[in-house]
Amino acid sequence: KMNMYFFSFLMISQSFDIGKMDKNSVEPEMLAKILRLLATVYLDWDDREYYDKALSAINLANKEHLNPAGLFLKIKILLKGETANEELLEACIEILHLDMSLDICLSITNLLMDNEREFVGFHFLKIICEHFKSSENIGKALLLHIDILLQRKEELLAKEKIEEIIVGQQTGRPLPKGLVGYLHSILWKKAYRSFQMHNYDDALHWYCYSLRIYESDQMDMEFPKLKRNMASCYLHLKQLDKAKEAVAEAEHLDPGNIFTQFYLFKIAVIEGNSDGALKAITTLENLLTTEALEGNDPFADTSSPVKIFSLAAQFALENGQQIVGEKALEYLAQYSEDPEQIFTALKCLFRLLVPKVSEMPESENKKKEMDRLLTCLNTALLKFPQFFVGEDSTSDSRINEAHWFRKIGYNVEVKCQKEKQRLINVLVISYQLSQFCPSDQVILIAQKTCLLMAASVDLEQGRKASTAFEQTRFLNRALEQTHKCRDVWNLLKETGDFSNDPCETLLLLYEFEVKAKMNDPLLDSFLESVWELPHLESKTLEIIAILAMEMPAYYPSIALKALKRALLLHKRKESFDVFKYSNCLHNLINLLVPGGVPNAELCSLEEVWDYFEDALSHTVSQTEGYPEMEILWLMMMSWNVGIYMYGRRKYVSAEKWCGLSLRFLDHLGSLKRTYETQVNILYSELVEALHKKQG
Repeated sequence: KMNMYFFSFLMISQSFDIGKMDKNSVEPEMLAKILRLLATVYLDWDDREYYDKALSAINLANKEHLNPAGLFLKIKILLKGETANEELLEACIEILHLDMSLDICLSITNLLMDNEREFVGFHFLKIICEHFKSSENIGKALLLHIDILLQRKEELLAKEKIEEIIVGQQTGRPLPKGLVGYLHSILWKKAYRSFQMHNYDDALHWYCYSLRIYESDQMDMEFPKLKRNMASCYLHLKQLDKAKEAVAEAEHLDPGNIFTQFYLFKIAVIEGNSDGALKAITTLENLLTTEALEGNDPFADTSSPVKIFSLAAQFALENGQQIVGEKALEYLAQYSEDPEQIFTALKCLFRLLVPKVSEMPESENKKKEMDRLLTCLNTALLKFPQFFVGEDSTSDSRINEAHWFRKIGYNVEVKCQKEKQRLINVLVISYQLSQFCPSDQVILIAQKTCLLMAASVDLEQGRKASTAFEQTRFLNRALEQTHKCRDVWNLLKETGDFSNDPCETLLLLYEFEVKAKMNDPLLDSFLESVWELPHLESKTLEIIAILAMEMPAYYPSIALKALKRALLLHKRKESFDVFKYSNCLHNLINLLVPGGVPNAELCSLEEVWDYFEDALSHTVSQTEGYPEMEILWLMMMSWNVGIYMYGRRKYVSAEKWCGLSLRFLDHLGSLKRTYETQVNILYSELVEALHKKQG
């Protein structure tokens, strides 16, 4: 840096020396300019020993050719040298004697003020005002004087001069148009400072000066803003009528202004007019999304639509207008680009909506409120990828946010149990939110639960679907959830012992149901791995059998295989459950002999006989507690098979099956007396008919 200054000094000095040697070839203006450059280099060198050289150079420059820049630079050098006030003031007064313009004198005054030499600047300004009192531009000096007085908190003197100007405006001595705006700016700055200090009466006082100037002059586009500023003060002073009057005038002059609508909103909220407040906030939303905001209103930090909605929500909730506050929060979450601000708004919304929904009876309104909750959850989900970007993506605060919304999703889910489509949406969103949390055991369990429930609900809706297209859509979605859940389940099993968790079985059943109902060509290969599972329970096999025959699925061979395996498992159990066994046997026989008609394609009649014999010899006759209604059913089924065989002219087989029915009759309890006579008579008639046929 020193080398740079030295180089600059060297070059300028050489230029000056050349000019001195040949004055005839160098104009005084150019020589003065070189000297001013030299003085500037000395000044910027920022060293005390060069201060005198800088002052000497600028004096020479001004002597060669007097120039405003030279005078201005001289004051800068004197300020740098910490010149005494008296000497500095003398230098300033000397400028007046040189017949410099008012603008130059005012620039020097501002320079003095900026360098905290207020004593000199203020005295110099007084001298300027007196010196140029007959000038048509004296208004500039007067306004600067007022501005400085206000900055020095000499408000009484400032007010006197403002009154003089207002009187001049009213008596034919107006300020030039350009200066009227400057005066308004001074007054508004002072009013705004008072507003920030919560001194609203004082702010109104300064705004009223501005209003008086407008009354004596013509209005412009800033006048509605003045009315809004005054309305804001009135609202803080709880002078509602005056605030309404001021806002009404602003609305008349500038109806499409967002701040006008914001004050209409605030007034409606204060009056408890929910409809009016909602109308205003909706109008605000329309305006804010189509127009750029203007500044310079009492709340200078209002620089975006987001801030307006934030203020609106806060104001409404503080004044007990919950519905209005909810709407403002919704807009805030919708239009903000700051994820943290969005999450804060959504949290407030959930805290307002969840208790309200919990207390509502089932109705269309409740459904609408549930949809609002879903929209809030979905908004949070959409913003999380933006939130989890950068170095702090795994910070505790961000993870806590993810946990909070995941848990609130569970609370919403509980309230959606009767609305299946909403429940599905909440479950999926909760699962997706949980993916922003660390994959520990708790989160994996939550993910597994969400996906299992989602698959279950989709399957239920698939069973009830009115069209094949709808059913396919639900089943495909269920299969997708099942595959995701299986991935989560495999991770979860690595974190601990889950041997008692039915997840594995449920996933198997869900996938089988989807594949069966959609007639998946790979169903058999899927089942090959299922049959080999070591811990497959009889209940699971029985459910597979039911699903294999549930429309639109029709796989009787799979159902038969599953029921056979289930029956075998029942018989192998140490603690034999006769009720479960009888139910499984019932389903098997009903599959093989639907309505008493043997299904020859599925199973031979001899094998069917074995199942009846098995029931009779190993269960009915040896096990207490076999359900009597099941014995009766077996008796009737065997009789029906006998009658079917009789109709097919297989008389020996018919007598055999009907005789089996009598054997079941012997094991009936209280029902035996009811059926005994009738069955024996029928059997005698059958035998007699058989003998005749055989004869």
